[in-house]
Amino acid sequence: MQMNSLNNFLQSLSRYKYALVTAIGLLITVFIDENSLLRRWQYKSQISDLRRDIEQYNATNEENLKKLHHLHEDPEYIKKIAREQYFMKSDDEDIFILSTDAPSPLPSVYERTD
Repeated sequence: MQMNSLNNFLQSLSRYKYALVTAIGLLITVFIDENSLLRRWQYKSQISDLRRDIEQYNATNEENLKKLHHLHEDPEYIKKIAREQYFMKSDDEDIFILSTDAPSPLPSVYERTD
C-alpha cells in the first residue's frame, strides 16, 4: 500500500517536473541566492542613501571652501566670525548674550520649607 502511494506521488511529480524545477529556480533567484532580487533592492536603497550623503557632504564642503576663501581675503570677516562664534570682543565693546531658555524658578524668601 505504501509503495503504491509512493509510486503515485513520483508519477505526479514527473508529470509536473518542469513546473517544479521552474518554481524552485524562482524561489532560489528571488529569495535565497546571494544575488537575489531582495538583496539587489537593499543594495540599491543603500546606494541611493550613500549618494544623498555624498551630495550633502559636497554641499557642506563647497560652503566651507567659500568661507575659507572669504577668511583669506577679508580680515573683517575674521573679526565677525570671532565675535559671533567665539564671543570675542574688542576693548571698547560690551557683549550681551540673550538666551531663549526659560528662567529657572528661584525659591522665594518668604516660602516655608517644612
